[in-house]
Amino acid sequence: MFGLGTPELIVIGVIVFLIFGAKRIPEIGKGLGGAIREFRDARKEISGHTPRQGEKEGSKKETSVESKIAEKVVNQVPGIKQVMGVKDKVDKVKELMKS
Repeated sequence: MFGLGTPELIVIGVIVFLIFGAKRIPEIGKGLGGAIREFRDARKEISGHTPRQGEKEGSKKETSVESKIAEKVVNQVPGIKQVMGVKDKVDKVKELMKS
């Protein structure tokens, strides 16, 4: 598994425990599990989708599926909304600095 042994996984687990605490770890796991489930469902939907006559590959349907996945991840994984808000603020400041 990526060249990680038992001691490395234990160290990573302890660091995650110290950073997030015991109460947040189940929430994060639940959010990540939901995001992974949604990704798999969307991937199945995309792979099962065959373009109809007159419909181009890479149509708007795939874009809407991607946006649905992104929205689900933002809503399900704790802390992502805050990170995205900070990213938006940083992008605005960068834009102001360019002007």
